[in-house]
Amino acid sequence: METDFMFAAALTLIAAVLAVTRANAVHALLYLIIALLGVAVIFASLGAPFAAVLQVIIYAGAITVLFVFVVMMLNLGPAAEARERHWQPPGSWLGPGMIGLLLFAELVLIVMHGDAAGAGGVVDAKQVGMALFGPYLIVVELASLLLLAGLVVVWHVGQGGIGERR
Repeated sequence: METDFMFAAALTLIAAVLAVTRANAVHALLYLIIALLGVAVIFASLGAPFAAVLQVIIYAGAITVLFVFVVMMLNLGPAAEARERHWQPPGSWLGPGMIGLLLFAELVLIVMHGDAAGAGGVVDAKQVGMALFGPYLIVVELASLLLLAGLVVVWHVGQGGIGERR
C-alpha cells in the first residue's frame, strides 16, 4: 500500500508541476487530467474508494470538460501565448513553488511517521455523504456558486467584455 501511495504521489506531483509550467493551455490541461487521476489513485490507496470514484467522475470528468470548453471559448493562439509569457516573468512561480515544496515536505513527514489519514480504515459512501451534506453543506453550496461565477466570468472574457491587459 505504501509503495502504491508513494508512486502515485510522485506521478501526481510531476504531472501537477508540468500542468503549471506548460505554456500551451491544451498541454497543461492534459497534465491536469493526469494529476487529478493521480489524486484518485491516492484516495484509493488510502482506503477511500468512494472518494476516488468521485474524484474521477467530478474532477477528472466534469470539471475537465468545463476547462476544455473554456479553452475553446478563449481561442488562445500564438499571440496570446506571447502575451502570457510577458505577463508572467520566470520568477513569478517562486512563491507558489516554495509553498508546494513545503506541502510536499509535510506529506513526506506524514508518510514516514505512519500518520496517514487512511490508516484508520476504509471510508465508505455514507460517511462522505454525511460529511458533505451535514456540517459542510454550506461550503459545498458556496463552492458550486463559485464555479458558476467562474464560468460566467470566462464567458464574459471570451466575448471580449474586458479590455486588453497592458
